[in-house]
Amino acid sequence: MNTLPKEFGLVAGVVVGSWIVHHGYMAVKVLQARKKYNVAYPALYATAEECPNPEHRKAFNCVQRGHQNSLENQPIFLALLVTAGLKHPITAAAAGVVYLVGRVLYMKGYSTGVPDKRLRGSLMYVGLFTLIGIACKSGVLSALAVLQK
Repeated sequence: MNTLPKEFGLVAGVVVGSWIVHHGYMAVKVLQARKKYNVAYPALYATAEECPNPEHRKAFNCVQRGHQNSLENQPIFLALLVTAGLKHPITAAAAGVVYLVGRVLYMKGYSTGVPDKRLRGSLMYVGLFTLIGIACKSGVLSALAVLQK
């Protein structure tokens, strides 16, 4: 019978950390920007009608876009994290932490209102590509094992 590795709890911890980063920290940043720039729900982005000051509009939209981009990428991150964590939980968890630190830096940079500052979060790709590599390795090894039978 196959069981999860004893270190898989580290992966579960990173999953919780992902929720804290994406739905805690980043969501609060958007709520603060909504209040600061007076962008009411249900508007996803600030328009000229509700936010006539173009600098405020850009600043809000940068915060919102930073959060939205992170949410768009969260499902594949979680899938790769769990997949990689099935065989290599410690490495996967470490890569996940690196990814999340990169995401926080990405959001901090984007939230300045200068979109190019989001590149401060490029560290996230070290974590992401590590997870992709582990998942690919597991997939190839599993395929070879099946083919050898």
